[in-house]
Amino acid sequence: MSSENRSEGKKILLEVKELKKFFPAERALFARVKHFVHAVDDVSFEIAEGESLGLVGESGCGKTTTGRMIVRLEEPTDGTIKLYGKQIDEYERMEYHSIVQMIFQDPYESLNPRMTIFDIVAEPLNIHNIGTLEEREDKVMELLQKVGLTPPDSFLWRYPHELSGGQRQRVAMARALVLNPKLIVADEPTSMLDVSVRTGVMQLMMQLQEDYKMSYLYITHDLAVARYMVNRIAVMYLGKLVELAETEELLHNPLHPYTKSLMDAVPVPDPEYKRGEPNIIGNISAPIDPPPLCRFYDRCPYRELLGDKCKTEPHPELKEVSSGHFVSCYPVHEGKL
Repeated sequence: MSSENRSEGKKILLEVKELKKFFPAERALFARVKHFVHAVDDVSFEIAEGESLGLVGESGCGKTTTGRMIVRLEEPTDGTIKLYGKQIDEYERMEYHSIVQMIFQDPYESLNPRMTIFDIVAEPLNIHNIGTLEEREDKVMELLQKVGLTPPDSFLWRYPHELSGGQRQRVAMARALVLNPKLIVADEPTSMLDVSVRTGVMQLMMQLQEDYKMSYLYITHDLAVARYMVNRIAVMYLGKLVELAETEELLHNPLHPYTKSLMDAVPVPDPEYKRGEPNIIGNISAPIDPPPLCRFYDRCPYRELLGDKCKTEPHPELKEVSSGHFVSCYPVHEGKL
């Protein structure tokens, strides 16, 4: 996939190529690993400076594991991750984490309950030995103001349990921003929040992206959220990317059968609207040592269109079928869908 198709000449910030992560599922005699969970299997994408990419899929598809490898919380089994063209393991960890930060799904679990809000947000400054105590306090106050926790001095010496879920997530955002990173991996940052505060947090994240000139890898299972937050969407199924396109292109012209089923499952805010079942069969396959054929084969309603090809050929490559629109599906490649 050429970067020109997607970044419009912008500088590539993150490049992920043929990324894999296998977890041991069962050990045989003498602790020899017998089976593996293929959590992430041959995933490739790029993110340009100032761009946001949404990684979408149902629970267990590998999107969070992908994000954790990018922030170096998990080591890849294979493949490469480059930041500004440089392998991420060539960076010192402190340098790397000044460029790449993560916002976790659960703001209560990700914040130390024994630390005050000031200590939580200022901790990266302490680790990197940036500024005096007074300068750090000013920086924390500035960021709390920026993320909407006002007046900031009323939050400095409080603890996470004294805040609401939305306020805790804003603290997590302030902590992620304190080192002025270029890339933030946001792992379902609004899914644990009350519906009434989600929109405010999403608007804040978009405003912060513009103010700080950041890029996002936005992980979510919700296509409606992805449409609001990102420039491009990559759809993931059982460790594989099955479709990648500009957001509006993908939502108005989904090509992969799995993407179509996700679209069919999006709620419609009309109590009178009657919707049938998504066009999908069976249950999700086990990710333990999956066969080399298409990962979606067992659930695909179109698997007989090409005879035995989908069953006997390896998983289809992610192929560009129109400008910037990539799909991993033999029937689509051959014009049958």
